[in-house]
Amino acid sequence: MGVAGSAPGYTIAVTTAVLLSVAGPLSPGALVIFAVPMLGIAVAYKALNKRDASAGAAYQWTSVAFGKFLGFFSGWALLIASLVFMVAGSVPVATSTLNFIAPDLTGNVFATAAVASAWFLLIALVLITGIEITSKVQVVMTTIELLILTIVLVAAFIHTGVSGMANPFSRSWFGFGYTPAAFSASALMVVFFYWGWDVTSNLSEETVNGGENAGNGGFSSIFITIAFYIGFTAAALFLFSLRDARNLTDNIIYNIAVASGLGRFGGLCASMAVILSSIATLETTMLQFSRTLFAMGRDGALPRVFGEIAPKSQTPVKAMYVLIAIGLLLIWSSSLMSTVSAVIAASVNAVAIQVCYYYGLAGLVAGWAFRDTRAPGRWITLCLFPALSGLSLLGLGIYAITTFNLVTKIVGLGGFALGIFFYRPRSYMAPAAAPSVAE
Repeated sequence: MGVAGSAPGYTIAVTTAVLLSVAGPLSPGALVIFAVPMLGIAVAYKALNKRDASAGAAYQWTSVAFGKFLGFFSGWALLIASLVFMVAGSVPVATSTLNFIAPDLTGNVFATAAVASAWFLLIALVLITGIEITSKVQVVMTTIELLILTIVLVAAFIHTGVSGMANPFSRSWFGFGYTPAAFSASALMVVFFYWGWDVTSNLSEETVNGGENAGNGGFSSIFITIAFYIGFTAAALFLFSLRDARNLTDNIIYNIAVASGLGRFGGLCASMAVILSSIATLETTMLQFSRTLFAMGRDGALPRVFGEIAPKSQTPVKAMYVLIAIGLLLIWSSSLMSTVSAVIAASVNAVAIQVCYYYGLAGLVAGWAFRDTRAPGRWITLCLFPALSGLSLLGLGIYAITTFNLVTKIVGLGGFALGIFFYRPRSYMAPAAAPSVAE
């Protein structure tokens, strides 16, 4: 679930070209440098999940540590990020599907919205049937996806080793030659790259030994995705000029497969990996949304009807109905934008700003929760590292706002500010604190 949440196939396909546009040849290094605070947040999630396993995850922990207001908006930020991602996540699966059945329509926003809606409804129906079927489907899809990605990546390296490289490897790829604007844009992009692994914590109440296993699953998945992200970014630089690579926004994995000598068949297999990954990440995003909405409804932070569980499927079905309605509305609203790439670009930045907020708060919660840890090594690992990571993400989010265009500000900040109309501090009690874990 953690790997599926980060969605290596989907993320590589639609955002690698965007990362190359903002970071240029520094892109491989950006994926390493800006992964450091993400690892700090993963440490925070792992420790906090062990202390208090909850479907609300960051919402629950922030509410306990810092009060209802910050807790509510931690949950709200995840809800908005998930909803915005319904657009960004639905686009690749639609364009990849059109690549099979009607290649001439891959850039048509209306056709993309129609196919995306069909996939969206199908995935939602699978989720409503229950987590057991969902998890089994997820295992199969993610395994096939990673196998295809591995084959394409190996083929790319073999091809460039034999035929030469458009951009030979350089240690400068891992340098710090960013302009201020490129620094913030690159960091935001990398936040989007890695976001999603925390779905394991939202599923902790439904997981065997959830306090331990859910946190370990999310933490471990980051290292798998780091390897694939850096590998494919390097492969893109090896195979294409920087100018050409920046233009491959629809599905760069397809182009890497074709350029590696795998031909049209290899490209279609790569497109299949993107479809599977897109379905998987839509699935995990819907899970995050529904479980967070369920936890907030259970506490009364949002209408309590969302905190109800269907007896047969043991899923928060009413929360899923809300997700379906709003998700379809957003997908079709995106068809008003002129191009698919415009939809993705606006969505990526809008999602990243929400993620910086609720990830950043989770890091600060860990710093606060483990501040009394006596062993120096554990204090650095569980308190200092997550707290500094949280501060860096919050600072990044604040700075990045100043660089946004009008559309991104409306989507990102407008969606966040909308929470003010739903916040009712007297209508619910903040979640109870979990008992302390002995050192």
